[in-house]
Amino acid sequence: MNDSPGAAARILVVDDDPELGEMVATFVRRLGHEAAYTQNPGEALSMLTTQPFELVITDLHMATMDGITLCGRIAGAQPDVPVIVLTGHASLETAVGAMRAGAYDFLTKPVNTEVLQMSIARALEHGHLRREVLRLRDEVGRVKPSRALVGSSRAMRELHDLTSRVAATDATVLITGESGTGKELVARAIHGMSARAHGPFVAINCAAVPHHLLESELFGHVKGAFTDARNGRPGLFVEANGGTLLLDEIGEMPLEMQAKLLRALQERTVRPVGGDREVPFDARVIGATHQDLESLVESRRFREDLFYRIAVVIVQVPTLRERSDDVLVLAQHFLTRFVDRFGKRVVGFHPTALARMVAYSWPGNVRELENCVERAVALTRTDTITIDDLPERIRTFQPERPMATPEEATEMMTLSELERRYLQRVLSLVGGNKSRAARVLGLDRRTLYRMLDRERGAEAVGDAHEAAGERHHDS
Repeated sequence: MNDSPGAAARILVVDDDPELGEMVATFVRRLGHEAAYTQNPGEALSMLTTQPFELVITDLHMATMDGITLCGRIAGAQPDVPVIVLTGHASLETAVGAMRAGAYDFLTKPVNTEVLQMSIARALEHGHLRREVLRLRDEVGRVKPSRALVGSSRAMRELHDLTSRVAATDATVLITGESGTGKELVARAIHGMSARAHGPFVAINCAAVPHHLLESELFGHVKGAFTDARNGRPGLFVEANGGTLLLDEIGEMPLEMQAKLLRALQERTVRPVGGDREVPFDARVIGATHQDLESLVESRRFREDLFYRIAVVIVQVPTLRERSDDVLVLAQHFLTRFVDRFGKRVVGFHPTALARMVAYSWPGNVRELENCVERAVALTRTDTITIDDLPERIRTFQPERPMATPEEATEMMTLSELERRYLQRVLSLVGGNKSRAARVLGLDRRTLYRMLDRERGAEAVGDAHEAAGERHHDS
């Protein structure tokens, strides 16, 4: 079965009038499709179980089985194969009966050829989308090791592998990545695959809590510790006992609080605000941030000793533009969620909408894609998400195509030389700050250092060759 939109399809025609049945089959072939014809509805059902067909066109009134019954049996056994019902005796009752039985379309004889051609094209597209939905749902269902992490691209497979390995330990983890990439979902996946899965998962956004309240939130307080402290409370470190504590946006934590957090991680105890004794806790701590903590360390806005304490294992969450292969799977995942939530009958995406979604750069990452699908499901008036249902920024998006200047175009150089010059240019622009250079280049610092070492090694080899040449010339 060729399941590409617009490709030639295999269509089964069922009509107990051989003259009319062959006429429809001949018309189907003229459209460029392959047609099989049978006068017997029972034989049609048998053919559908042994041969791949993308569409059935059936007459309504037949001696051994009427078209509505045939349509209902096809819909029950193969719901991804649409059925067009033809009849010479149309009535509102029969039309409603056909649609309730699962017919895609209901046409009256003599059928206008343009109408039939359009109906066939739409039915084939509808069937293609239904099969694509089933495929994507199956792929979403096979995602491992965590239901929270959807995607099967290479970047996501590497993320799955790393999270499953780190989940087997109790090491402190730092999750990094742009806003909207799903850092909290990664933290939940690590918790869910760990030996602490039976315990609580507690999360706090350090940027959302006023600085003067953050210590009380994390470490708790005793009764009377401050004006509104009418009762004592344990704090999130203690609440997370036996489980996992996520410190989201940890880079926003004030320096004074960082010192107290470092001591808590080292001693595995906390002192509630206003208290005079240490309270032990047993929670795995995971930090998350969209910032470059190493740059914050260099600018003295984040403690270096705390960085090395929380960054025992660093998990980098890829951006959506780095895993465009996952856009379709994620879109279907969100479609299923919002169709259920809104109670709407939406079966999938039109191919042009999918193509535009794949081409888009998704600066807001997975969160932006989720918002896009929610909006599309809420606003669509059909059973298919079309390009008109997408936000304007996605409909009108044009991928950037950097153009070289005439001077650059005529200056022929190797890729390695181009890489070297660009690397030096970026370092010069950021004043030699390697952390900032790595961020501009989209690299981690280790990769940047390897590139610089390789460049220095190449220069050393070149100098050695030059010196050897001079010695040879002198001799």
